[in-house]
Amino acid sequence: MGEQGGGGWKKAAGWGLGLGCMVRAMTADATPQGSAGASILKSAGGVPAFVAATSREALARQRADVRAQLWQALGKLPPRPAVPTVVVRETVDHGSWVEERFSFDNGAGSIVPGVLLLPKERKGKVPGILYCHWHGGEYDGGKVELFQARHTPKEPGPELVQRGYAVLAIDAPCFGERHGKGPDAERGSSGEMSAAKLELWLGRSLWGMLLRDDLMALDYLCSRPEVDASRIGATGISMGATRTWWLMALDERIRSGVAVACLTRYEDLVAAGGLKYHGIYYYVPGLLGRFDTEAVVACAAPRSLLCLNGDQDAGSPVSGILAIERAAAPAWAVEGRASGFKSIVYPGVGHAYTAAMWTEMLGWMERTLGEAPGR
Repeated sequence: MGEQGGGGWKKAAGWGLGLGCMVRAMTADATPQGSAGASILKSAGGVPAFVAATSREALARQRADVRAQLWQALGKLPPRPAVPTVVVRETVDHGSWVEERFSFDNGAGSIVPGVLLLPKERKGKVPGILYCHWHGGEYDGGKVELFQARHTPKEPGPELVQRGYAVLAIDAPCFGERHGKGPDAERGSSGEMSAAKLELWLGRSLWGMLLRDDLMALDYLCSRPEVDASRIGATGISMGATRTWWLMALDERIRSGVAVACLTRYEDLVAAGGLKYHGIYYYVPGLLGRFDTEAVVACAAPRSLLCLNGDQDAGSPVSGILAIERAAAPAWAVEGRASGFKSIVYPGVGHAYTAAMWTEMLGWMERTLGEAPGR
């Protein structure tokens, strides 16, 4: 999400059963703010329905087709090297763990700074986590979110590395050390808008280039000798949540993901008049002419995906969350891994990362990536 703000009741594991009538009514009737958008969408032919295939073989073909369409929609992204050329700029000893500050050239005109946290006590290779920072209009933020407890109940980096995980984060375009280093050196939302405009002229999306950087970071994480590349997770809040489930759709190396405070079905967002809740980076040309985000989420099956959201989060209308659950969950069932997908909606919670969500995230990572050696 771009710029947004929660406690409670949980609806676990996800299908939204018993709420179907309510969901149909909520998605069919646009709010006054979204009625024009819903009308435009309808006049354009609406959004093609996504129905998960009913056999493993058909599901594999469907997944490959959706993934190919996602790459096509993201635009003409430059090919990335097999392994990025990384420069380690500084190493900081934190006692039980080490912080490596690095950067790599993304081959598309930008130097991407990042940090890698490694536990010192290791018995063999450790699982790795790609941490995806949020947006929030905080362009001076970025990867430093790893060391803050402003948007998360605890500092994600130190908490995860002390549990035995290798943790890697980079600055997304226009954030952190990349703030003000876009095509015209503008800062804030103006810089992000300029970056998006130039990418469109080049036949690609800012979202596609952001994910490309994330995948280069994943390449680096998987290449590290300390890391077990078969046990990789991804997680984040808000924009970081959306990065998580998109990355899982595009790359099967991510074995487990936890997406917090952003699970948006775009048709429902339009009907609710909520386009304003997400920054320009978020929009992918032509996507709704192909399918909605249930198709993206279903691409993660049969790997493990946990989604945690509040029912008062305007950028993720709850009607859309329930629709995603109903459409995507069958993909895990077909694979014989129904428990691999779980969605929890917390009542009275807005755009927030609560202590209960944090506990769910930690438990999910330990169950799905295995306890880290050395703990």
